[in-house]
Amino acid sequence: MTFSIVARSDDGRLHGVAVASKFLAAGALVPAAEADVGALATQASANLAYRPQGLTMLRTGVPAADVVAGLVAADGERDHRQLGVVAATGPGATFTGAKCHDWAGGQAGEGWAAQGNILVGPQVIDAMRDAWLAGPALPFPRRLLAALRAGDEAGGDRRGRQSAGLLVVQRGGGYGGNSDVVVDLRVDDHPDPVTELDRLLAVHTLLFTRPDPATLLDLTGAVAAEVGTLLAALGHPVGPAGPEEALVSWAGMENLEERLVPGRIDPVVLEHLRRAAPHIPTPRTAS
Repeated sequence: MTFSIVARSDDGRLHGVAVASKFLAAGALVPAAEADVGALATQASANLAYRPQGLTMLRTGVPAADVVAGLVAADGERDHRQLGVVAATGPGATFTGAKCHDWAGGQAGEGWAAQGNILVGPQVIDAMRDAWLAGPALPFPRRLLAALRAGDEAGGDRRGRQSAGLLVVQRGGGYGGNSDVVVDLRVDDHPDPVTELDRLLAVHTLLFTRPDPATLLDLTGAVAAEVGTLLAALGHPVGPAGPEEALVSWAGMENLEERLVPGRIDPVVLEHLRRAAPHIPTPRTAS
């Protein structure tokens, strides 16, 4: 009752799953992933035991195809299951049980596997494959979502739409560097869940993506003057040492703390600050 993609980034540092379904909260059931280990999706008549069992096998270096073979061999209900797996290296693997509802099937390649059941047809998986292969320039979470959207636009679940989810992991890549969970977003019940998931990912990217060092601006001169004026207008007065302390205070309230860099400012933060105080006629600095 679901279509999904499990994948690994080209550099091997990220693993993730994107899923959509005419099923309540599919993102709570289907995906599992562990940093530097792999990812999997269990669906159709989902066997949630596949998640810890599969990750345990991946942790010991078992290839994706052997993980799939091992999980389904021990499952008396395997004809009703669907499964996709990627490991830390090598090609992905997918399995569709003989009794999954039509249309059901999957495809796999180096570092990815896409699968679905109760779909409008094989074109859903074709579209997901093509979008994944066309997207290496995209950030990894966005690439996963692009593949999911392609499947949705190709018809997706033939019963309609209800939920979607996105899970991405990377060692130390989560909030504050103290978590491996880079993205964990779910749309549990919505008439257009993939579009809503896209919106949530955009908000997540704004708030939690760390800045590109090449784009940072020195918090001096005209930039510091503009930032100080905007912060003061927003109730964060700047002291004699400059705007940095006030910037930290404001950014924390705006949930932008992951984008802060001492002595510098992310252009994304600066633009957000400008929008927060649009009535201030401050000359624009280069960004």
